[in-house]
Amino acid sequence: MTSSSASHKARRLAEREARIVAAARALAEEHGWEAVTTRRLADAIGYSQPVLYSHFPGGMSEIVTAVALVGFDELARAMSGTGVGDPSESGAGADGLRAIVTAYLGYAERHPATYEAMFRLPIGAPFASEQTPRSMRVAFDALVEVLRSQERPPEDPATAAEVLWGAVHGVATLGSAARLSPGNEDRRVEELVRRYAGGSE
Repeated sequence: MTSSSASHKARRLAEREARIVAAARALAEEHGWEAVTTRRLADAIGYSQPVLYSHFPGGMSEIVTAVALVGFDELARAMSGTGVGDPSESGAGADGLRAIVTAYLGYAERHPATYEAMFRLPIGAPFASEQTPRSMRVAFDALVEVLRSQERPPEDPATAAEVLWGAVHGVATLGSAARLSPGNEDRRVEELVRRYAGGSE
């Protein structure tokens, strides 16, 4: 096989995998993950189940992981696009923190099933280890950097970022479950900013 034909085959396989992942994600966003099965996914995209398993031998668990990693890529871009670390783009201090929190909550609200795959469903990607995929580290690093940019940064930015992530995730999760007061989104963001912009006491 020539290098050009091998490249073409690899590109075709990557495109097919991307289509499978996109279809799974679309079904989940519309009907919930409980409705996404390999049979229904195969029907939706016109592939046989053996074709799905040839790309994802782990079946649905591997497909959910692929959806989650796409979500982390998107979340990382959303958070990195806030200008964190660049004072000329309001990426420092309280404004940067507000932008990060708003970007995170906005993403979770727009893509609830993808967010569920990222943080609630079992996935084959480790957190907080040397094997953590880059996109997952980028999102976390954005929180670390915005905390370092505060007027009084925390002594341990990484741990503070974990706590901030937990707080923002909690707001996102409770909000999606209608467990928080409606119409109070902006005030919740401001409360998070107020509590974290000053750093640790």
